[in-house]
Amino acid sequence: MENNNDNSRINKKASSNASSIEGVITVSKRGIGYVSNEAFEEDIEIPNDYINTALNRDIVEIILHPKVEGERLQGEVIKIIKRAKIRFVGAIERQNGLLFLAPDDQRMYMDILLPLNEEIKEGMKVLAEITHWNDPKKNPEGRVIQILGKKGEHNTEMQSIVLEHGFETKFSSDVEKVAKEIENRKTEILKEEEAKRRDFREIITFTIDPPDAKDFDDALSVKNLDNGNIEIGVHIADVSYYVTPGSPIDKEAQKRATSIYLVDRTIPMLPEVISNDVSSLNPNENKLTYSAVFEITKKGEIKNHWFGETIINSNKRFTYEEAQKTLDAESGEYYKELKILNDLAKILREKRFENGSIEFEHSEIKFELDENGKPISIKRKQMFDTNHLIEEYMLLANKEVAEYIFKLNKKDLLFIYRIHDVPDPEKIQALEVFLKAIGYDFNPKEESVTNQDINKLFKQINGKPVEELIKISTIRAMSKAVYSTKNIGHFGLAFKYYTHFTSPIRRYPDLMAHRIMKRELQGKEIPQEEFKKYEKLAFTSTEQEIKATQAERDSIRYKQIEYMQNRVGEVFDGKISGVADFGIFVEEENTKSEGLVHISKIGNDFYTLDKKTYSIKGERNKQSYTLGDKVKIKLIRADLNLKTLDFVFV
Repeated sequence: MENNNDNSRINKKASSNASSIEGVITVSKRGIGYVSNEAFEEDIEIPNDYINTALNRDIVEIILHPKVEGERLQGEVIKIIKRAKIRFVGAIERQNGLLFLAPDDQRMYMDILLPLNEEIKEGMKVLAEITHWNDPKKNPEGRVIQILGKKGEHNTEMQSIVLEHGFETKFSSDVEKVAKEIENRKTEILKEEEAKRRDFREIITFTIDPPDAKDFDDALSVKNLDNGNIEIGVHIADVSYYVTPGSPIDKEAQKRATSIYLVDRTIPMLPEVISNDVSSLNPNENKLTYSAVFEITKKGEIKNHWFGETIINSNKRFTYEEAQKTLDAESGEYYKELKILNDLAKILREKRFENGSIEFEHSEIKFELDENGKPISIKRKQMFDTNHLIEEYMLLANKEVAEYIFKLNKKDLLFIYRIHDVPDPEKIQALEVFLKAIGYDFNPKEESVTNQDINKLFKQINGKPVEELIKISTIRAMSKAVYSTKNIGHFGLAFKYYTHFTSPIRRYPDLMAHRIMKRELQGKEIPQEEFKKYEKLAFTSTEQEIKATQAERDSIRYKQIEYMQNRVGEVFDGKISGVADFGIFVEEENTKSEGLVHISKIGNDFYTLDKKTYSIKGERNKQSYTLGDKVKIKLIRADLNLKTLDFVFV
């Protein structure tokens, strides 16, 4: 696509000699932009007339307009330095004999003009790319990259979500070819490797995963030692053995950085023959693993650890529910081993919380779909002790691996850490004001909030209607966990050292951690020039993780609204999840679907927002609606195009 630098886009009133500012522009649904800059307290507003083809998240150069007393500082875009995105998914529309793409991305404020094509019909969804746009008064021009199918069809919409966030839904023929070659050699590879690795095939080992899991990247082994202690092995699929640096599979995995989990499918980071077959720790098959093995006392004290290449043969594939039923029945296959693991996990979990780890657990939902992908039911996921069991051993392995590498007697050692910075004081202050307004004390004594402060708050709200709402608000007030080669610890977990080591099938940073660790344990020097490369990969992985999370949320939101479409007119139990000057957001109790009660639909009164108490109040009747209130609501509209639900109170 051509760069948009021509002077025709520059406002004639603006001085050509005016100093310019570079920054990332955020564009609203109405096509108004905002650019942040450290020199100014508030974002610079870019009115629609002066946005000059800039799109959301573009890096732009702007000039400022003269400041008007009492009004917000404004400016205009004079140059697009770098496009954040030029590919868009949308539905085809025909207007006056012309073909347009109406983008799904609501921050894309212009339809894209496409060449006429008899194969492309109105109502289809396609992936298109902007090829030319230098006049903000005209539509951008583009071309169709991929035809996805009919708008509204299940597969079309799921593909749309993935592609809209910049991920691919298929692997290239080159990648698939290499994957097939690896599959053809897997028996030979196992024979070559089995004598070189620590052998766990005679030790009781099993996996515990969700019922719909197809790739198994972690297994646990249990062995009673003569001294009364227990040996716990955390065995992770040795993806790094099969996926070598610079190979076509590796390059593709770098780009994707993560697997994406939609409501009905997984878009894997690695080709399925690798993720579901060659690397996957399927039961009753010899598998190459990279392991963290711990000697643990019955009181949960770590006496020894060992890290290295192993070979296992999983005895059984448990689902979380199956493993829980075995524990509850106190009998069944591998009950003794499960009980040992569960008892120790509870001790480890208790110690972790005593040391300041924050419990952010919140309810999740799962969908039951028919053969056409239509949602039949939405239920809350049930959490078992076995879910926590797996969580604890994965946390243990990630923590111990990171600490071991950090403390190796070497200077400036390269590694990939999962870090979580302390919360921003300004965000914590805002959280404090919010909590006080809804009746909860939150007064951190330190200059910076501590883990204990947050845990104390969570004890206050335990079991209250506002519990989940406050937890979500607290998460938003905190820093985001990211990947980095520079360790600063993990605030949320209260760990000084932490990494992601346990899921290399679905996360690229885990694969990098394995590679680096193998080289370090073999005493191989890692050149300093690789540090910048890995830091860049860590940054990319963080960005891709954010995009994948949003894609997953978008798929959930789509299916929630699709499910609710058939329930217009029905009455539901709900909880107020947000307030604004235009209305009240309500979350339906069972499906967790959020919708809006518009302020004009509340009742026979004049209602206004009270910002101090986060409530909506009636002028005459003094009726008040506050965050966390339980309400009865009727669904009056479910719009799949806008991804919105509209309710009224009953």
